[in-house]
Amino acid sequence: MALKWPRRPTPAPSTPSPATDDDGGVATTQKKKLAGGLVEIAVILVVALGLAFGIQAFIVKPYRIPSGSMLPTLRIGQRVLVDRIGMHFSSPSVGDIVVFHPPADAIPQPPICGGPPHAATEVCPMSGAKESSENFIKRVVATPGDVIQIVNGHVILNGKREKDSYIAQCGDGDGCNFPTKFKVPAGYYFMMGDNRGSSDDSRFWGPVPKKWIIGVAFFTYWPPDRIGFL
Repeated sequence: MALKWPRRPTPAPSTPSPATDDDGGVATTQKKKLAGGLVEIAVILVVALGLAFGIQAFIVKPYRIPSGSMLPTLRIGQRVLVDRIGMHFSSPSVGDIVVFHPPADAIPQPPICGGPPHAATEVCPMSGAKESSENFIKRVVATPGDVIQIVNGHVILNGKREKDSYIAQCGDGDGCNFPTKFKVPAGYYFMMGDNRGSSDDSRFWGPVPKKWIIGVAFFTYWPPDRIGFL
């Protein structure tokens, strides 16, 4: 009988190992994590900026006080927050401090009354039709249908003098006395600065339509010693 040599076992096919870098794939993993983290940060920043712009455009926006027309309530350079969204659901009330666009006739010095000719003893009865892009901040002293007079800088509202301990006294100079009664037209608001002797306001360029009012100032956050609700 012929001898038969035993067959060598056939080696099993080897599974190729995945390619790795010198650090066994650790560096590649770290790079992927870093790239993912950067993308996440970028997304967060974009969302945060979008929310910030959305809040300022539709909900709350900060404003800086540019002049002394609202002294002593608001100083030059003081910062306030204005509620923009509330104007879509309600209307300003007497005593509210509001930011608004004045008529274009309010910008020249002296300002121009856009309404019809009127007596020197009467406030400007109507603003011009063109809206300015400027922002003014004043106090609402009369709302649609109210009847007002101005005596020594004080508002006589529907026969009663306003409670105005917050104002700087006007005295008896120009712009301090308009004793003729004036009825605020429907849809309009009469604005005055608290610094009654040094404020260009509705006395001189007329009441403001509601659609020009941006919002009600409700909080002041700068300077620190003035922080609080208005």
